[in-house]
Amino acid sequence: MTVDIQTDASLLVRGVSPVLAVPFTESGEVDYGGFDRVVRYVLSTGVTSMMFPGFASEFHKLSEDERWHLTEILLSQTRNRPDVAAVIAVQDHATRLAAHRARAAVDAGADLINLLPPHFLSPSRRALVQHIEAVLESVAPVPVVLQYAPAETGTVLDADVLGQIQAKHPNLRLVKVESSPPGPLIAELAARTPPLLAVEGYAGVQLPDAVRRGAVGTQPGCSVTEVYVEIWRRLTSPDPVQVESGFDLHRRLLPYISYWMLDTERIIAAEKLISVRRGLFVSAYCREPAHRLDAEEIRMIERFLADFTDLLPHLG
Repeated sequence: MTVDIQTDASLLVRGVSPVLAVPFTESGEVDYGGFDRVVRYVLSTGVTSMMFPGFASEFHKLSEDERWHLTEILLSQTRNRPDVAAVIAVQDHATRLAAHRARAAVDAGADLINLLPPHFLSPSRRALVQHIEAVLESVAPVPVVLQYAPAETGTVLDADVLGQIQAKHPNLRLVKVESSPPGPLIAELAARTPPLLAVEGYAGVQLPDAVRRGAVGTQPGCSVTEVYVEIWRRLTSPDPVQVESGFDLHRRLLPYISYWMLDTERIIAAEKLISVRRGLFVSAYCREPAHRLDAEEIRMIERFLADFTDLLPHLG
């Protein structure tokens, strides 16, 4: 699919939009060559957008220099491609810093901004809205994805507040809904006039329900992008037989992701080991504090790779 990304890059954030992992060396340094391979691998799966940095990228464990160097590696592969959108995430708690980072990312070639509202010291609803609107204004008319992750942040927003923001700032184009379950909010947003479209995250645990309720995309981690692409293809097929096979494929995946998503550090560690076993990069190291996979969790990953060998070729 090709669109004028200067007009509406959010059209490219459809289907599967992976969040990129950051590989480290065994000594804890950023593996920039490994990250370059991550970007190329994700592009090879046929997706039309990808996001960086998110929770799956261990964004909170990166220095400013590391973060910008990694961002440049991503943008160097996307800024001249009209068929692919780079979604660059902003998680700063200070409004001034968030607006500055968002504008700098756009100036560097970002196609969209993903905004995680501030949550440190529990800002008021009014302060949250002011923060969101300031960032939207700083990058207008570039489209923005607002990330709503109440379990990780404690932030509380609702469809009415989000709709009011959209009415003032039409470059709020998507909401990434990571509430549990995401479906009710996705449906409320889709029913508004005009609709506010949503993508879901949280590793796709509730993906079939999200699709039924109007989600236009999913943003999982990137280690098994092919699996999510195939699930999405089937679930959104006009053929009921294909849709049912999409439910079946998701049911194969669910025992694994529902366990890994018991906490964020666990799924980061699991996805990194999967990436190493697939030959994507060398080390499964996670910067401390991190979850350490035990022997049974490692055996679980081995079972997962055996169960999905039909969709997950070795990448070495």
